[in-house]
Amino acid sequence: MPRTVIYDLKGGFGSLRQINALYEVQQDGPPQGLWNGRTVVQRQQPIEASAYQQSLDAGLEPPELTTSTVRYWSDFNRVFFHPRSIVQLNEYELNSSLVPFERWDTGEDLFSSLDKENDLLDRDIRPFAEEADQMQAIQIMTTVDDAWGGFASRYIERLRDEYGKTTIWTWGLQDAFPGLNREKRLLRLVNKAKSLTEIYKQASLLVPLAIPQHLSPHSLALDSSSAWHTSALLSTAIESATLPSRLKDLTNRDSLGNIGNLLNVHGKQTVAHLQMSIARSDQVPRSENVGDEPSDGLRLDIDFRPPDDVADSHRQNGFNVPKIFSQVLATRGERADEEDEEENDGDDREDAAHRRRNDREALSRTYRSQLSYPTPDSFPKIFRGDDGEILAGPISVSTALTTDTALSQRLRLLRSTVVRSIGVEDRETLSNDLAEMADEYHEGWSSGSDEGEDD
Repeated sequence: MPRTVIYDLKGGFGSLRQINALYEVQQDGPPQGLWNGRTVVQRQQPIEASAYQQSLDAGLEPPELTTSTVRYWSDFNRVFFHPRSIVQLNEYELNSSLVPFERWDTGEDLFSSLDKENDLLDRDIRPFAEEADQMQAIQIMTTVDDAWGGFASRYIERLRDEYGKTTIWTWGLQDAFPGLNREKRLLRLVNKAKSLTEIYKQASLLVPLAIPQHLSPHSLALDSSSAWHTSALLSTAIESATLPSRLKDLTNRDSLGNIGNLLNVHGKQTVAHLQMSIARSDQVPRSENVGDEPSDGLRLDIDFRPPDDVADSHRQNGFNVPKIFSQVLATRGERADEEDEEENDGDDREDAAHRRRNDREALSRTYRSQLSYPTPDSFPKIFRGDDGEILAGPISVSTALTTDTALSQRLRLLRSTVVRSIGVEDRETLSNDLAEMADEYHEGWSSGSDEGEDD
């Protein structure tokens, strides 16, 4: 059973129902109140299930999904969720133009009001947490550049208060900027800045994510306007990057807490960026170690690092090659003979990594698995091979989570952009928080030492 809690606005779940083939919920009786007169019940017309879902329910061969037939994420969902997993927030409606759910403060206020009324953690999280014999970590997936950023920030703050020693990983999604006017871009960036600074204070690891604006059509057949396509790309990367936490192989298994500690070299470097490469099962992207030079590291084909500039992205092209503090690689789909070739030097490689860490040089750790990434019939055909043909069946994936000095430059750019766009009462706090985050990723700076540079 997936231990998950999904919050969405009214209309966001599409045709998904709390009642399914595995779970039933007891229907509440008629409300008992003081009113003895005649009542009229008005029900909103439910959203009809897609042809794909209807075929699955009937046990028939489902039709092929397309971008035109997928309306909601529930249209391609193949998981039976527990009724407690589905939490609809009726205070706001999905994609409403009258009352948009787009400001960070709106999400913060919504969480505060709901938590005061219902105690969300006690109602939604605690039952699942108590069912877990050994809860390894809590993962949060949220957008950070709209009102969900404010909602998630306060939610994570409550989680940290309630589960003080539990590892909390947060995947912070950001929409692309094309098509937005300057005012909307600034609003998104302010929301993002608030989310980053608040989540950074509480999360064990924060990974900001965005679909790259420039993707090679030779390797991807991606429709960036389709949430079905973009969520599949993100799912491939996130599920593969966290695969070591679910492996049975003791050699390559590790907890999310340990992986986060590997990335956090100097004490508060808990913001990482994610990269990915894909291939056929017989053409695995070969993983490498971080070299002796601090700037060395593995560069993969798809970089999910979000843009941070309200203007054109050419201003970011002047960044120097960043120094890498730490890099954690996960490679899945490798053939057994490829794993055997490198098995003998695994201990030496790990020892060398720890020596580099002690010397404050780049740290690397590689996890390997023969398990390819599965692509069921609900998965869009978005990956291409070297010959340009669509890859069918399981695929091989390499991912890299990295902490490096590039984040310092990006945070300073974000700070200079947003501080002029917020109220005076919040300006100083947000500016200082972003500056402190940037200092943690400045080359030569360490929060645990007076050594190094601090400009």
